[in-house]
Amino acid sequence: MQDGHYIIIKKSIPAVFVKPISGVVTDEKGEPLPGVSISVKGSHAGTISNEKGVFSLNSSTDNDTLVISYVGYKTQEVPVKGTSQLTIRLALSENSLQDVVVIGYGSQRKGDLTSSVATVKSESFVKGNVLDAGQLLQGKVAGLSVSAPSGDPTSGTQILLRGNTTLLGANSSPLILIDGIPGDLKTVAPEDIESMDVLKDGSAAAIYGTRGTNGVIIVTTRRPGGAYTNTVDYSGYVGTQTVARKMDMLTAADYRQQIADGTRDKSWDLGSSTDWQKAITQTPITHVHNLTFRGGNSKTNYLANVNYRSLEGIMKKSDNNTFTGRVDINHSMLDDKLRINVGLLNSNNKFTTTGDGISFNGYTYRQALIRNPTSPIYDSTGKWFEQTGLFNYENPLSRLYESSGENTSQNTRMNSTITLLPIEGLKLSALFSYTRYNEERGYSETKQHISTLRDGRNGYASVGSLQNVQRLMELTAQYNKNIGKHKFSVMGGYSYQETDYRNSYMQNWDFPTDRFSYNDIGIGYALKQGLAVQFSEKSETNLIGFFGRTTYSYDDKYLLLASLRHEAASQLYGTKQPWGNFPAVSFGWRVSNEPFMKGISWLTDLKLRAGYGVTGTQPTDLFLGVGILSYGDYVYNNGVWIQTLGPSQNPNDKLRWEEKHESNFGVDYTLFNGRVSGNVDYYIRRINGLLYDYAVPSPPNLYSSTRANVGKMENKGLEVMVNIIPVKTKDFEWSTSLMFSTNTNKLITLSNELYQASVDYITTGSTGEPIQTFTNIVRVGRNIGDFYGFKVVDISNDGKWIYEGRDGKPVDYASYQHAFEDKRVLGNGLPRYYGGWNNTFRYKSFDLSVTMRGAFKYQILNFQRMYYENTGLQQYNRLKSAYDKVMGKAVLSTDMPLEFNSNYVENGDFWKIDNITLGYNFNHIQSKYIHGARVYVSTLNTLTLTGYKGIDPEVNRLGLAPGVDDRDKYPSVRTFTVGVNLNF
Repeated sequence: MQDGHYIIIKKSIPAVFVKPISGVVTDEKGEPLPGVSISVKGSHAGTISNEKGVFSLNSSTDNDTLVISYVGYKTQEVPVKGTSQLTIRLALSENSLQDVVVIGYGSQRKGDLTSSVATVKSESFVKGNVLDAGQLLQGKVAGLSVSAPSGDPTSGTQILLRGNTTLLGANSSPLILIDGIPGDLKTVAPEDIESMDVLKDGSAAAIYGTRGTNGVIIVTTRRPGGAYTNTVDYSGYVGTQTVARKMDMLTAADYRQQIADGTRDKSWDLGSSTDWQKAITQTPITHVHNLTFRGGNSKTNYLANVNYRSLEGIMKKSDNNTFTGRVDINHSMLDDKLRINVGLLNSNNKFTTTGDGISFNGYTYRQALIRNPTSPIYDSTGKWFEQTGLFNYENPLSRLYESSGENTSQNTRMNSTITLLPIEGLKLSALFSYTRYNEERGYSETKQHISTLRDGRNGYASVGSLQNVQRLMELTAQYNKNIGKHKFSVMGGYSYQETDYRNSYMQNWDFPTDRFSYNDIGIGYALKQGLAVQFSEKSETNLIGFFGRTTYSYDDKYLLLASLRHEAASQLYGTKQPWGNFPAVSFGWRVSNEPFMKGISWLTDLKLRAGYGVTGTQPTDLFLGVGILSYGDYVYNNGVWIQTLGPSQNPNDKLRWEEKHESNFGVDYTLFNGRVSGNVDYYIRRINGLLYDYAVPSPPNLYSSTRANVGKMENKGLEVMVNIIPVKTKDFEWSTSLMFSTNTNKLITLSNELYQASVDYITTGSTGEPIQTFTNIVRVGRNIGDFYGFKVVDISNDGKWIYEGRDGKPVDYASYQHAFEDKRVLGNGLPRYYGGWNNTFRYKSFDLSVTMRGAFKYQILNFQRMYYENTGLQQYNRLKSAYDKVMGKAVLSTDMPLEFNSNYVENGDFWKIDNITLGYNFNHIQSKYIHGARVYVSTLNTLTLTGYKGIDPEVNRLGLAPGVDDRDKYPSVRTFTVGVNLNF
């Protein structure tokens, strides 16, 4: 106190360091992530991101580190020093057990799966100029064979899962579901797909009953964003193509050398030098553009996608243009207890046709191959140079440019899903969809086309139309409940699907003018003479199913799934068993969660699986259970022409569904906290009741054959998938995956007590003219895909075949009978083994991905060599290899007709460096509008290592005649693309 006053001295308090930190958390695509945990390492301070991914908190020191974690994503640690505003991108965790996998009529946590299901997300898709969405999976899933045998831009991929399962049933491809609705992989833009899930085994696919035998591929398109911010994403690329492997035909110089050597008559030198393969090909330019708009709020959000694909083919007048628009809208009300989703898709496609009803006329390509290389394109008057006196010999450019055609189609899909959540754990859903496909096609040939100059058609035209309408309604109810360590889920539903199909076609010729092309088809004189062809058809089918599924988990260790589908379809109308039951059950045991495994630190997760399921195959024909009468030829009776009507199918009310019974045993594993993971599956498929046509006496039967369920077939296989991250540092990461699968099949029987096959085999496949014989045989006790023909063991000094006789001894050409009994199994067209190796490298902002795959232990019938090594017909050009010494002894004699024998069955093994993509990510763009950008270059079908001498060892693998190459097929192509991705 001083002078009666108190003196108060304020004590100095050290300033507390407070640094505000804010930012946004997004996924790898730049989409905001709500609910992300952000904490300060070593303290209790923390927060979570809001619905827009935005967060803010205070840091107590400039040396603090933030820990960012989110279920299903890799945890990151980010230092705050030197910054107060952060943009954090989280990457998906490797094989996270929390990831959600789409299964039939719902989804399931990956850790709870008891079936064989493979998921491929968009970041792992094959990049570049793919033919359709199926090619995105090429080399990505063990047991799934995806091939693109043709370079035609209108063609699609061939997909085969775990081998062939039918003789006369529907196609061998898996069921395709696009956002839960049956569809086609060519109707969805590859750039608009978020993920694809493959249901491989019977226990997973049985919920789809008669459609599930060949497996199921569930396509999930991109959905409205979770943070509801307005975003725009653009992706696009420009590309070109080259022929992967050109056929090595004789050139004009070769012709003239042969004339000089006296092995070819000089009359075959027509004075020009024409590379006919070059003449009908072009340097194509392809460009693809994709725009995605997202926006909305917590109640209503939307996604709008626009995709344009302009594909040019390597062949002239070969193209494919598609414009697709899609809108998806979500709305919730009543405190999020009622959710409504509405979707609309419209796709318009147009391509040029160079044949009647087909985009690419392989016969034109054949003419380019066999055309005399000294022949000119035009004659002295400027018209097409033709030699009409030579059999099946035409100017390929005349065929292209004296014809015109176009195919246009529109695919429209409207769908809506209403979901009600009345109480906790209960979800009621109703899905409705309407899909309409319309196609119009037209084709014409002018009076300068070879069909007029040689065949006297005097102009030709055809038109056609097709319509397919599908209506689908699915009602489901699902209840989930957790009680302590017990987790239950029960689902039941009803499905009704109906399809209306219409097709019409007309052709006419002998036109007064070329002016109208195919647009005034009725003026052709052939119609007036009663010679024109007119055709139309209509069919209706429906499918009705009741289904249910239950899953159970105890203590995250013991897992169970059981399902049943009860289904009928109109294909079995008139039978006693139109309904089929398709049950499934699978079990899982997470061994790693047992107490006795806790001490094994390197074992992150280990799960054993076992499953069994029954699925069916839908026949392609209708009304199989009833007798059918068909109209036939006209007969003249009492001065009047009367059209006949007679039986074309016997009734058989005992027909039922083909059934596949499949057992699957699997192991899922994760080691070293995700650095190594993968799975192993072994399966056994037994297909009972295979449909086949059996000869029956007539009378008492009305028709000479009856279709019946008799045959049995078996498939076995092993699938192995290994994912490894060998290197992972701050700036560099290398992840690799190895895939291996094997499949064997066998036809067990074709006969039973009631129906006896006349022989124990089926001959199938065709060599075409002029050889005209079958190529493959399916015999009881052997694999599907066997080649069956004459086996050559040597060649004589005068260039004639020496064969293996029936007693195993050599037989010369003159003594050989060339009978069916002389034929032998020459190989098999289905690969026994498949392999794949995918690698991804990331260095700072650069990324490099390399996809490799191969197929082994199979053979191919080389049609090109079988026909184009023909030395007997001087007017046709041929392969240079036609003059090689066969077996190093002699050139093939000109005195033998063409034939199918073992000389043309080659080893088809190959290894492809398929897809290489090099990209650069601009991660630190200082822009108000652009949040991310990436540029890349990519190649597809980059390099093929093979001993096969044909164009490409990837040939047809579907049906009963796999491995048969095509002499006229569209050449395989190698593609090069440059692309960019932008996020706004």
